[in-house]
Amino acid sequence: MSWEQKKNRKDHWEAIYQTKKPQELSWYQAIPKTALNFFKEYAISKEAPILDIGGGDSLLVDHLLEMGFKNITVLDISESAINRAKRRLGESAERVEWVIS
Repeated sequence: MSWEQKKNRKDHWEAIYQTKKPQELSWYQAIPKTALNFFKEYAISKEAPILDIGGGDSLLVDHLLEMGFKNITVLDISESAINRAKRRLGESAERVEWVIS
């Protein structure tokens, strides 16, 4: 993939997160039941490293923190999405590693 294609992809996602409210996005889930059920069903350790790829402004990280998970990384191409999640989480955002890439 060329640099220009990568930039266009990043610009696309930045525009989405700068212009749309979370509830306007087709993938929005107030409670990501399927993912949360996975963690419960398989008794994932609260210390297990968790990488939420494309997690951006997803509420999964909120629920994982509430459940007591300690080693969470959220990766997304959109800095705007990550910043929205950080603002929403407030001080709890410091308990998450955020990667924009």
